[in-house]
Amino acid sequence: MSVGKKIPRVDLPKGLRRDTLAVREGLPPSAWGENSEALFLTSSFVQPDAATAAARFANEEEAFIYSRFSNPTVTMFERRLAALEGTEGCIGTSSGMSAILLLGMGLLKAGDHVLCSQSVFGSTIMLFGREFGKFGVETTFVSQTDVEAWRRAIKPNTKLLFAESPTNPLTEVCDIRALSLVAKEASALLAVDNCFCSPALQRPVEFGADLVVHSGTKYLDGQGRVIAGALCGPEQLINEKFVPVMRSAGMSLSPFNAWVVLKGLETLDIRMRAQSERALQLATWLEQQPQIERVFYPGLRSHPQHELAMAQQSDLGAAVVSFIVKGERLGAFHVIDSTQVCSITANLGDTKTTITHPASTSHGRLTEAQRQAAGIAQGMIRVAVGLDDVEDLKADLLRGLATL
Repeated sequence: MSVGKKIPRVDLPKGLRRDTLAVREGLPPSAWGENSEALFLTSSFVQPDAATAAARFANEEEAFIYSRFSNPTVTMFERRLAALEGTEGCIGTSSGMSAILLLGMGLLKAGDHVLCSQSVFGSTIMLFGREFGKFGVETTFVSQTDVEAWRRAIKPNTKLLFAESPTNPLTEVCDIRALSLVAKEASALLAVDNCFCSPALQRPVEFGADLVVHSGTKYLDGQGRVIAGALCGPEQLINEKFVPVMRSAGMSLSPFNAWVVLKGLETLDIRMRAQSERALQLATWLEQQPQIERVFYPGLRSHPQHELAMAQQSDLGAAVVSFIVKGERLGAFHVIDSTQVCSITANLGDTKTTITHPASTSHGRLTEAQRQAAGIAQGMIRVAVGLDDVEDLKADLLRGLATL
């Protein structure tokens, strides 16, 4: 942890609410007094003399040195996201998956054990199950919603519990507080991927999570412009475990991408609430369509974890709706291909509504057995509701549903 001089903080009164922090937290303006946060496109920073440079590289004095691990624009993004999540610190990364990679590299070593939900994002399953496995880290995948299954799977060498809530694309909700207790009993850490809700709806640390993972590519940016990620958590843990890995491995968030997401955070709350309202309307309508076997959306009373979701997610279901159509894969492809408004892309969190077939895209690299364990049926479609008019989205989906 650095000592001596510190990078200054923006001068704000204490006790500000999150909506204000979303547009104000960061660094003080430069000598030019800009109102919109500055974009620092530079790879390195000039030091006043060799002795100061040595002190800063030795982490004896806090300053900007090299943009692989220290940049003013990235720091502004990190401070703002930490303020929204209610954590002491944050470290930005080049993508959401690189945030999970940094999490593993910072906390795990050969011989350690990880517990992970079996219904998380497909690339997360591959990273824990295959890539970390190459280096002697064992991962056990358990049911997202069965707390006792998590407890039974604990081993003496368990170091990390990892969950998404809600999951992608099944929207399963975990009991964060209960998993936090399981982790503490095992002297392990609990990390929660908060991609679907963002801190606008859910702040996992308030329920006992130790670390929060983000794909800033999604709702934090909100307009499908850049790739970004982040880890939020205790400042000491970030400085001791993750900053050294970042300095060596360099899964760095670029200043330009940090600036774009920083500006996205300013409208995060407004967008998340508007998109959640539209998603609930669409999910309610989808439940009434005879061509659909089942709808997955936490805001629906039919969702198995509806009450838990409302308690953890500010009484909102977020903006992702998944559903299973009749006709298996062919039926799903027909509905998707019949749309004229929705964007056929695996990204989510955009202001434009997106539609995808998870079994062949986000979870396409998994085996069929892994997909079945995660609940990813061939007839499943995932819609990430944007800011399109809901009636237009209904008509768009009906083009395919009505002709199944």
